[in-house]
This record gives sequence, structure tokens and C-alpha cells, in this order.
Amino acid sequence: MESQVEIKQSVRHYPNYIQAYITSPEKQRQLYKKTMLIVMLSQMFGGAGLAAGITVGALLAQDMLGTDSFAGVPTALFTLGSAFAALIVGSLSQRFGRRIGLAAGFLAGGIGAIGVILSAVWYNVPLLFISLLIYGAGTATNLQTRYAGTDLALPTHRAKAISTAMVFTTFGAVAGPNLVDLMGRVAASINVPTLAGPFILAAAAFGTAGLVLLLALRPDPLIVAKAIAEFQASQPISGSEAGIEKTSFNKTGIIVGTTVMVLTQIVMIGIMTMTPVHMKHHGHGLGAVGIVIGIHVAAMYFPSLITGILADKFGRKTMSYVSGVTLLMAGLLAAFAPGDSMAMLIAALALLGLGWNFGLISGTATIVDATTPDTRAKTQGTIDVLIALAGASGGALSGMVVANSSFSTLSLIGGFLSLLLIPVVVWANNKNKA
Repeated sequence: MESQVEIKQSVRHYPNYIQAYITSPEKQRQLYKKTMLIVMLSQMFGGAGLAAGITVGALLAQDMLGTDSFAGVPTALFTLGSAFAALIVGSLSQRFGRRIGLAAGFLAGGIGAIGVILSAVWYNVPLLFISLLIYGAGTATNLQTRYAGTDLALPTHRAKAISTAMVFTTFGAVAGPNLVDLMGRVAASINVPTLAGPFILAAAAFGTAGLVLLLALRPDPLIVAKAIAEFQASQPISGSEAGIEKTSFNKTGIIVGTTVMVLTQIVMIGIMTMTPVHMKHHGHGLGAVGIVIGIHVAAMYFPSLITGILADKFGRKTMSYVSGVTLLMAGLLAAFAPGDSMAMLIAALALLGLGWNFGLISGTATIVDATTPDTRAKTQGTIDVLIALAGASGGALSGMVVANSSFSTLSLIGGFLSLLLIPVVVWANNKNKA
């Protein structure tokens, strides 16, 4: 074991409290457990802020504008704002650590939610649009928080760390919409428009998530991981002696992980977006639509913990294959299911959510495996920009496909598009062997 003097010479630009973790696997494990608890707590609040606002965003825009024509604008602004925020949060995290980057993103989302409330009170449409754009920062940060738990995780536990964060997002995401009526009554009691009520919850939830990370995420896991990586690079020791295995930059892995997440996002958003329209055309009511979409969202998040364990045990490549096949099954079932069959639509959308879950977790773990601490956060932010834009593209193109063809055609295109995951992973595997 190296002396403390030698450690300080290797990473002397880090504070003493950071250096204490460098060669202590026990301290690293303790910090990892603490980090996961903080991430889980922040994800619960983040999920509530995300879901509560999105639930009534379109309705608020419709009410303020007096027309249905721009009811889709809130979703577009959330997506655009989240894309920009993902890049900024990633860059801030890379430079100053996860604590500053993630806290800034959540707090910005909270400020955006407050802006939405004020725009409703003042009936100010330009302020509404600007605020919705800023509110998107909370969406991006909620997604990027899943990376924080991986910084100090061993490679054999990274997917589980990602999936654990996603499971706790579900708790907030489920609670948020169920509090819409309550928050509407709270808003009315203080002379705020009822539809702005859920944004009161969003402001409080995003603000709380940001404060939890800002105050409790110490020492910063990414900064500690950077220090460990720098020390390992300067010493002829094995990863097991340092507690965290050495990693190296793998461009092929980044391409594969990005492709997996982008393709699964396009397929999932495309089919999901048009399912309510398809159901309405076949006589289903809003209650039925809510059940189908609710089960779909549950399938997106609830299986996460098991997915993470499977990805760590059987490998990212295997779970990427499974994602492609599951999404193909979802597309085929959605395409050939009778429009009036509630059971088959539920099965199709459940498979769609499950396939997305497999793809996001395996793709995210692949990205973490392929990056080093000194570039990881910035790379992750850039990739999340692509995911956000992929989702926006999938939603926009899905409407065009259905308008010019049918929901069945869209589902078939989505299903077969997901199969592209398989040759991409095979290509990467062959390239790594070469």
C-alpha cells in the first residue's frame, strides 16, 4: 500500500478529505451506499415534479390560448429545454462535480415551474412558453441523475445502480399525477388558476430534489472517482487493490450505447404517442386510454431493478438483443391487434415499455463502461441531448406516418426498426475482437 505522502504527490490538487478515499475500498463502499440513498431520495422528488407538470401542461396551454392548435407546444418546449439542459448539466457536472451540476438543473426546473404559475396568474403566454422551456431542465436532470450512482460502483454493479435510481423515479412519477386534483384545490384556495396547481407541486419537488443533492451529496462521487482514476493511472496496482476497477475510453462502446438508447427512444415514443389517438378512433374512452398508458409507464420503470441485475449478470450485449426482440414483439402485437381489443393493446404497450426499459438500462451501462471519470459526465450529457431529440423526432414523425398510412404501419416500422440494435451490437462485438 502506498504511503499517504505518495498518494498526496499523485493527486495533490485534491483536498485531503477526497484523498482519504483513494486507497480505501471500505470508504469507497460507504460513500457509494450514501450516494445511492441520496440519489434515490432526489429521484422520488424529481419524478413527482416531472409527472405533475407534464400531466396538465397541454391543458394549461389550451386554456390560456383558447385553442387546441398549440396544445402540443408544452411537450415540444419540455423536450427542447431538456435537450439544452442535458448538455449544460453534463458540462457543469464534468467541471464541478455531480452535486453542482444536478442541483443546478433541478433548481432551474423549479424556477421554470414557478414561472409557469406566474404566467397563469398573469395570463402571460410569452412567459408561459419561456417558463416551460426552463422547466425542461428538471426533466433532463431527472434523467441524468441515474448516472450519479455509477461513479463509484464496481463494473459488476453499475447496471443495478442505474436501475435502482429508475425504480425510485417511479414512486414520484406515480404520486405526481394522483395529486393533480389536490394541488388544483390548493391553487384555487390561494387564487391561482386550478390548472397551475400541479406546477406548485413541481416547483416544490424539483426545488427539494436540488437542495437534497446540493446539501447532502458530499463528498462528490464523480470528483472522488476522478481522484481514484488519476491515482490508479500513476501507480502500478490492480483495480481490486484500489477498490474501483480501471476503465478506459472506448469509442465503439459509446456508439453502441448511444444507438441502443436512441433507437429504443424513437420506437417507444413513436408508438406510445399515437396509441391514444388510435384508441379514440376505435371508440375507447379516456378511462381506457389512461389504463393502457398507465400500464405502459409502469412497464417502463417498475422492472428496472430486475433489469439491472440481468444486465450485470448476463451482459449489456445480451440485454440489448432482448430489448430489440421485445420491441419487435410490441410492434407486431400493436400492428395486428384489433383496435377494439383492450387486452391486446395493454399487452402491446406493456411490451413496448419493457423493451424501452431493457434498452435504456443496457445502453446507459454500456456508456458508463466505455467512459472514464475525466470525460464521463460531459459525454453523458451530450448523449442525453440525442435521446431527447430522438424522442421529439419519434413523436413528430409518428403523427405523419399515421396521417399518411395507419397505426399498424407505424407499429410495424417501429418494431422492425428496433431490430437494428442487433447488427449494431454484433458489429461492435466483432470490432472489439479484431
